[in-house]
Amino acid sequence: MDTLKNKRYESYNYTCRYTDVPYYYDTLGLQDVYGIGSNLKKDTAFVSHKVTQEDTLDKLALKYYNNPSYWWIIAYFNDIQDAFIKLVDHFTVIQIPSIVSIEFGNERK
Repeated sequence: MDTLKNKRYESYNYTCRYTDVPYYYDTLGLQDVYGIGSNLKKDTAFVSHKVTQEDTLDKLALKYYNNPSYWWIIAYFNDIQDAFIKLVDHFTVIQIPSIVSIEFGNERK
């Protein structure tokens, strides 16, 4: 059951990395949900990527999704709170969810 409706994006008057992060209206919780963190299913198919010194979330999104603005998908899937994290300091391998397999649900599994 899809409980997220009315996908929108914030509009900023300046360059912001969060411009491409969607937010939805949760019809069950009766509230706006920013991003997809709590609704991206953890059992989504993924590939494992060995992290290197040069890796950043937006570079990985460009490599795997051909769009650096999808960095937030990788961040949420790996429970990364800081968008500017130095990946090599925290991960040896990071999971990249398959963009075509992403599903939303009421709970994060």
